[in-house]
Amino acid sequence: MTRYLFYPGCSMEASALEYKASMTAVFRALGAEILEIEDWTCCGASVAPVMSDLLGLALPARNLAIAEKMSNGRTMVVGCSACFTSFARTNAAVADPTALARVNQALEVENLSYGGTIVVRHVLDVLANDFGPAAIAERVVRPLSGLKVAPYYGCQTVRPYASYDDGQQPWTMVPLLEALGATVYHHLQEATCCGTALLTTKPEVGLRIAGSILDAAQPADCITVVCPMCHMNLDSYQDKVSRVLGKMIKIPVVFLPQLIGLALGLSEKDLLFKRHVVPVEPVLTKVPA
Repeated sequence: MTRYLFYPGCSMEASALEYKASMTAVFRALGAEILEIEDWTCCGASVAPVMSDLLGLALPARNLAIAEKMSNGRTMVVGCSACFTSFARTNAAVADPTALARVNQALEVENLSYGGTIVVRHVLDVLANDFGPAAIAERVVRPLSGLKVAPYYGCQTVRPYASYDDGQQPWTMVPLLEALGATVYHHLQEATCCGTALLTTKPEVGLRIAGSILDAAQPADCITVVCPMCHMNLDSYQDKVSRVLGKMIKIPVVFLPQLIGLALGLSEKDLLFKRHVVPVEPVLTKVPA
């Protein structure tokens, strides 16, 4: 049995609880065991490095140090793309012994020390390369043959640290979606930024950025994502986007593990489609029972 450490991060415990539930259920269905990191805390994501370079390294390093104690050779899997970038940035930085010493000095207050040994991977990487389309296809009991899906990777999922995919023309979702029986709808916004922080600082700009993605994917039945921040922006603000763009925008936005779980025959208890702002029922009715 393949075993992973799992860092959920703040969003997957709150606004994106359906992401955590579906991901853990899919991992179990595919024969993997995941162990959540004990006493994890916020990694600081994109905000902490703006306040202080050391804080931007120490917050993720605290979690990495705990993971290192628990690892026993396990890889650490992260579902949030901002968290993934935060951990990858920290691992890159502490390759410098001077930076590692500064970080460990900051961690002394909690009697922690990080040795720089934890491998951090995005859940998309694990789904695509550890499990793979063929193994997933073998377990499909409810093919998504009636569904046209627009993949959306966002920016931090595939760059700057995601060596498993192309940063400008990502493709790793395609074979996974095809393994589920879905039709992939390609569009020109697959790897653009969703506007995350701009929705709080310059809301109209952020809404127009999110709107460009939603509008590009309109011919599809749904958009699939692998980042909780991308999901929140694209799912939660469609009414406001419609007002800014001057036209109706309404398309379900679902997490990739939710689609995989649907094809594997998992239940609503595992997939939590009812938590979405934009109803997912139009997607479910297009999938043969």
